Amino acid sequence: MHLAKAVTSVLAGLLPGIAAAQSGTIGVAAPLSGPSELLGRQIEAGASLAANANGATLMVADDACTAEGGSAAAQKFAEAKASVVVGFLCTEAIEAALPILKEAGIPVITVGVRTESLTDQREKTGWPLFRLAARGDDERNAAAAIVTRLWRDDLFAVIDDGTIYGRELAETVRATAEQAALKPAFVDTFRPQMDNQIGLVGRLRKAGATKAFVGGDGSDVAIMGRDAQQLGADIVFAGGEALRAAHGDVPYATGTLMIAQPEWAEVADKMVLDAFAAAEIEPDGYALPAYAAVQIAVAAEASANGNLSETLSSSDFSTAIGPVRFDKKGDLTQNPYRVYRFDGTRFVAMETN
Repeated sequence: MHLAKAVTSVLAGLLPGIAAAQSGTIGVAAPLSGPSELLGRQIEAGASLAANANGATLMVADDACTAEGGSAAAQKFAEAKASVVVGFLCTEAIEAALPILKEAGIPVITVGVRTESLTDQREKTGWPLFRLAARGDDERNAAAAIVTRLWRDDLFAVIDDGTIYGRELAETVRATAEQAALKPAFVDTFRPQMDNQIGLVGRLRKAGATKAFVGGDGSDVAIMGRDAQQLGADIVFAGGEALRAAHGDVPYATGTLMIAQPEWAEVADKMVLDAFAAAEIEPDGYALPAYAAVQIAVAAEASANGNLSETLSSSDFSTAIGPVRFDKKGDLTQNPYRVYRFDGTRFVAMETN
């Protein structure tokens, strides 16, 4: 079933509540127009399915991923006296919405905005924001912690492709390793999108590196792994979440490591996945996080003693994607990134303890 039709089907029993919002209504802010509409429809679908399962009332508003859209959506939620708002994918929209929602005393659970400053400045802004999404620095911090732990006894290299993403990722790994008294055997910036990386692999082998962390795209990591095998160099390559993207015609070498968030459908509650299947909704992208955000909102409202933000800040929540707890700033207490190993067919989660 087409996503829009599936959402319409799920919303059918909720329309009276959506049309006439009331206290206890959960607001859903998502880009339902423009280039991010597909992602917004995932939020709408997941939130609607969760509301149907939990007896909640929704009010959906298009934030258009713009400041104007975020402000307009927030004003609608404030006028409707929504109890909590979930969703938001874009920094521009949520930054415009938060002052209005703060004034109205409405907490927000974002499923997609990673901008660190939104929660880092909580003491200054007082914004009632809770982040179900990863922070922007979670990937870098997880990669650094995992590499430092796994490669403590190995000669390793840290290389990047010169992009802002690649350089920041690699630099965080390098700096954290050196703080742990681990000095990389080789540090370099490589030229990306080449047909081969034989010269780079040769330099890695000459430096004695048996492991290499790459701040760059999956296609480059795949080519490095292929060239290392052709040269007989026993080097394990690792990278960040960019390795989830299609890597072209060259497959990853068996043993390649990836630091990434889980594919939520792989860890989600089976009963919830069955509900998605019954509604003919794919549990892709932001659909499961949106489902979890509504679960949290419902649970918090049920147990709140007059202050929903305090309840969100001090409680543990069971959700479709696992247990959730927010810290004092509103971020997740546990970094969601994990390490995965390519087994020749797919990336499989590793136990690192």
